[in-house]
Amino acid sequence: MGSPTRPYRGVSATERTARRRADLLAAGLDVLGTLGWEQATMTAICARAKLTERYFYESFAGRDELLVAVFEQVAEEIRHTVTAALAAAPPEPMATARAAISAFVDLLTDDPRKGRVAIVESAATALLRQRRHQILGEFAELIVTQSHTLFGPAALPAPRDRITALLFVGGLTELLTAWLAGELDATREEITETSATQFVRGAIR
Repeated sequence: MGSPTRPYRGVSATERTARRRADLLAAGLDVLGTLGWEQATMTAICARAKLTERYFYESFAGRDELLVAVFEQVAEEIRHTVTAALAAAPPEPMATARAAISAFVDLLTDDPRKGRVAIVESAATALLRQRRHQILGEFAELIVTQSHTLFGPAALPAPRDRITALLFVGGLTELLTAWLAGELDATREEITETSATQFVRGAIR
């Protein structure tokens, strides 16, 4: 039986479906970002969202589809946040790098669930590793573009620019993995400053 299509208390069926989907995504972020991939079952997510499995299948074909959607949502927020920081930063290499990295680090640590989803759980299963790999590649391309914008002719030529960008993205990801796990005693400012310095030094010939 499908969901009712008539308005209920002034809310249309489409709006109710969208709200339930948003509730399931929020619950998925909460479970995946606190308990991890193995515990992020459909039953656990439905219980957290206070919705039945009937409404789960209204928006998602299964658990995997929802968890990929959770990861994509976090990745899109990262993309938007970093892009906005780049647009607002002064056109000076260190200031630009500092602004973008700070925005990235703050997003993933202000809400540790997002950090765990983006950095830790995305590497825990083949399903998310594939998307993680693609998204890290996208961020490497963004770094290449920024390098040439900031440094002009002094920027590394291809393919060294992309090699360096991939090394930087991978290194920053591993750095944050260690930090989020409590394996690194450092402040946000120390991570941001060191990473920005590494970017500036490594992006030029």
